[in-house]
Amino acid sequence: MYTIMTSQTLFYILIAILVISFAVDTILDALNAKRYNDSIPQELQDVYDATEYKKSQSYKTTNYKFGLLTSTFSLLLTLGFFLLDGFAFVDHLVRQYSSNTIIITLAFFGIIMIGSDILNTPLSYYKTFVIEARFGFNKTTKKTFILDKIKGWLMLIILGGGLLALLTWFYQSTGAYFWLYAWGLITLFTVIMNVFYSKLIVPLFNKQTPLEDGSLRTAISDYAKTVGFSLENIFVIDGSKRSTKANAYFSGFGSEKRVTLYDTLINDLDEEEIVAVLAHEVGHYKRKHIIYNLCISVVITGLTLYILSLFIGNPLLSEALGVSIPSFHIGLIAFGILYSPLSEITGLLMNLLSRKFEYQADDYAKNTYKTEPLIGALKKLTKNSLSNLTPHPAYVFMHYSHPTLLERIRNMRG
Repeated sequence: MYTIMTSQTLFYILIAILVISFAVDTILDALNAKRYNDSIPQELQDVYDATEYKKSQSYKTTNYKFGLLTSTFSLLLTLGFFLLDGFAFVDHLVRQYSSNTIIITLAFFGIIMIGSDILNTPLSYYKTFVIEARFGFNKTTKKTFILDKIKGWLMLIILGGGLLALLTWFYQSTGAYFWLYAWGLITLFTVIMNVFYSKLIVPLFNKQTPLEDGSLRTAISDYAKTVGFSLENIFVIDGSKRSTKANAYFSGFGSEKRVTLYDTLINDLDEEEIVAVLAHEVGHYKRKHIIYNLCISVVITGLTLYILSLFIGNPLLSEALGVSIPSFHIGLIAFGILYSPLSEITGLLMNLLSRKFEYQADDYAKNTYKTEPLIGALKKLTKNSLSNLTPHPAYVFMHYSHPTLLERIRNMRG
């Protein structure tokens, strides 16, 4: 009786975590939505004209309502799966076809994840082809949408399945040292992805071409030389294949480091603004933000896996989800939910650090290049993505990895 009551208590704790997390996010979203009509700060008066600002408000409101719908659907789907013993059903189903622990684990997560993705695909389709299209952002064709789904599933099966199979094998074979082997594997995978992401993953979804010789490449190279930064790999990615929104990012280390500019960024900004954005990215590299983030991620992963190793063998985790046979895969599901409050805290701390890093990268661009072109670029990117100029401070604190546009401008001009 004690075990049953304890597993029931754990079951209710899992449900409570899910519901409280949903409630907190819903409250934050509502607070943020109330700020949509706030007066625009003086420094941002030139971002939108009256028509554009009205369009941005409509876009934000539409996304807020749609986000509430999707998060509610996701919660109800998850709660339904819990209350109807969905995990026990899938576990029983896969055990009918195999007794191999690794195959059972892979089949279990495959059914859960792909099934969830299929159920959410209509919402994703609506978001892309109705909402994004209505506001002029979508450039994705239905063929690309379908191919992206298929490629995503293949990556999930090959990379995700491979990692999960090894983790399951480590759990079976290494006992108390499971978390160390798992930590080593995930660290190796993370480093490889950081270094070779642009070469291995990006080409599956986008075309990358070297930036052509011309005034822009010359301007970028000239800037790089002034800060002693060796930069040969400058690529342009066909972001316009899917959206009109623009971006730029830095990836890799050593000889593998590269800057990738979206073609939409090149179309939206002038040369000085593009170089300013690049100077910001160089600032991240020079201030070793990429290394710091990687190291912190590795430490957090190790901590998480160690805590997992303390709980994963407890049969209560499986019993709480209605599964009589204790298993690694069921334990992972229960632990993932139990750990989510701690994960929220580490996520908050990472966001705080990320916002600090963004200020430092802005300062680097300001000190080694120019201030106003970077401010101009940020304003244009904000305008072209119809971003929120007046987010609620609580929402920013919980969700933003970058400071707000107003905060960044005041920092650079301060």
